[in-house]
Amino acid sequence: MPANQEPAAEFDPPAPHARSRAGRFFADLRRRGQRLLRARAWRLRLFGLLAVQAGIAAAIAWFVAYQFLGNSSPTFAPTTAVGIVAASMGSRLRRTVELLAGVVLGLAVGDTLMPLFGIGPWQTGVVVVLAIIVAILFKGGGSLLTQAGGTAVLIATLEPPVRELSIPRFVDAAVGGLIGLAVGLLLVPIHPQRTVRRLAEPVLDPAVAAMHDLAGALRVRDLGEAERTLRTLRDLDPRLSALGEGLSAAQEVVRLAPLRWRERNSLAFYTEAVRHLERSLHSCRSLARRLTTALKDDEPIPEEFSTAIDLLATSVQTLRYTIRAGTEPREAREQILAAVELIGQAQGEAAWDPTRPHTHRLGYSGMIAVGEFRTAAHDLLIASGFDSDRAAQLVRRAVDPDDQD
Repeated sequence: MPANQEPAAEFDPPAPHARSRAGRFFADLRRRGQRLLRARAWRLRLFGLLAVQAGIAAAIAWFVAYQFLGNSSPTFAPTTAVGIVAASMGSRLRRTVELLAGVVLGLAVGDTLMPLFGIGPWQTGVVVVLAIIVAILFKGGGSLLTQAGGTAVLIATLEPPVRELSIPRFVDAAVGGLIGLAVGLLLVPIHPQRTVRRLAEPVLDPAVAAMHDLAGALRVRDLGEAERTLRTLRDLDPRLSALGEGLSAAQEVVRLAPLRWRERNSLAFYTEAVRHLERSLHSCRSLARRLTTALKDDEPIPEEFSTAIDLLATSVQTLRYTIRAGTEPREAREQILAAVELIGQAQGEAAWDPTRPHTHRLGYSGMIAVGEFRTAAHDLLIASGFDSDRAAQLVRRAVDPDDQD
């Protein structure tokens, strides 16, 4: 090779910054893939039993309708059975009534109008509109409206408009609903505490992480990071709703399923604890909103406030593990009360002037945030097993040791 000829480009080693960029890209891609797999695995653990329940309920409903009701083509029995099983993350009994009522309304409207109008696109639309209007007049909820409209569609498109079929159709639906209820509550009931725990995981983990991030943002007065933590806490609303429905489903199972009766007492304490943990998260979101406003308004935020938020977030995890283990949550209570004491220090020393209860270490939004913090701590103490009065007394003493009320 001539002395003045450059080596071929393909043999040049990549620049260090290019290697680091590629490494970060693949590392980020790997982390995203791992998070996706964990999320899918969590959903499978949570809802996998529902798939089994739905399959069993549909098979039994089809068999009963075919063998004992003389229906050569059972449609409504397995459909309603699957609908009941799918309603397991809420009140099954209420939704069973709504589903069956929706089927009745859809059947009544469809079988009444289709012989008059015939089958066609506009006829289908008219029947669905009228079925849902009737359901609305009966003050039906979402399940009733959906089932009434869906049943009307089936009547208008899949079945001939023969009035004599209305009774077998209703019987099919009723049998399917009862079978779905029996499978979900008697034959293969969900595990109440395991279901609630798996629904709580995607709520508590990101909430605790967001509170730690908020504390860090306050230390360096990073408004952008504080706003991101607030968005994270707000985005938990759908998961909080799912957790609430899961708590209702778990309570219904231990009340009605004989296989789960022995878990009534333990679930009662567990459910009460989770409900107050959930309430404390609402206060934490309000706390994040007020502190974000304090940063926008350039209010002072003492270091004790950030430390207290970190400690409160840690107490949530500690309390969560002790509740799961069924042990006395002494450490979590100490962390909560220590955090409240730090909040008292962030407020400042009490002043003699009754119109100024504290020196001005905090601004307007900061003082409101103190109230939200104390509310969150109060709910966490109740979740640890204290009653409301005892929790309030401990919070007051942590702020003011001289308070003996």
